[in-house]
Order: sequence, then C-alpha cells, then structure tokens
Amino acid sequence: MRIATGLLAGATLTGTTACSASDQPAHAKAQATVAASTRPVETFTPLLQQALPNVKGKTFTSAIVAFPPNASALPHRHGQAFVYAYVLEGTVRSQLDDKPVTTYHQGENWVEQPGAHHVLTENTSRTRPAKLLVVFVSDTGAKLKVDDPKS
Repeated sequence: MRIATGLLAGATLTGTTACSASDQPAHAKAQATVAASTRPVETFTPLLQQALPNVKGKTFTSAIVAFPPNASALPHRHGQAFVYAYVLEGTVRSQLDDKPVTTYHQGENWVEQPGAHHVLTENTSRTRPAKLLVVFVSDTGAKLKVDDPKS
C-alpha cells in the first residue's frame, strides 16, 4: 500500500479510500517542516479511511502521527471526533482541557472525547523521534484537526 504524508493541520479526508504516495522525497518534507517554525512539528500519514457501514454519517480513520525530536503540535481540537492514540515509539507529553499534563511511553494509550481541547502535545526527547497510531471516529467529511487561531 502506498502512503501519503503531510501535516496533520492540513489533513481533511473524505470518502472511503486508501491513500497514495507523495511525490516529494522524505528529506525535502523534513526540511520544509523544520523551516516552517522554530520547533519541528508533527507529520500525519493516513493509513485507512472507511465509512462505518452501521453508523450513518461516521467515518473511521487511522493514521500515524510522527514527532521528530523536540517536535510539538499547536494547540488544537478534533471537532466532534472521538480519538484514540497509542504510542508506537518514544515518549509523548499531552494535556487535554484543564486536566494535568500526562506523559505517555511506548505501549501506553489515551482517548480524547469529542470537543476536547488538546492544549499540549510534544515529543519529550530532543534526540529521539516519537510516533503515535491515532484512530478517529468522525463525522464524514469533517476536518480531523483544527489548530487554535493565532493570538
């Protein structure tokens, strides 16, 4: 299966598809990502998107979210999606709404309720990457991530 890469912020998936490969070499993407901010950001690689046959108007999406060393995500929401995240590699620090900051290591997981505000997501290492498997159950056609407006 060929896999597409891109920034999670730009990801809006529709329909029932497997995803195709990007034309850019991996090193070009990494350089563009680092140049876009003072701190690296995550990348989003869709794996599968499938309309749920028994839940009208809902779509299942799975993806890999990769955090280079010292990377962080902007504060964001996932709309009305239910989100499940599993740490495949490394260590990720996360905070939802006004709950305490939690650190998740390889093999640990969490869920995000619809409407949750993800105020912190970051790779805790300055030298090693971190990687998540993320599953969304969302309204069909909805954006999977909406960054907070810049102040």
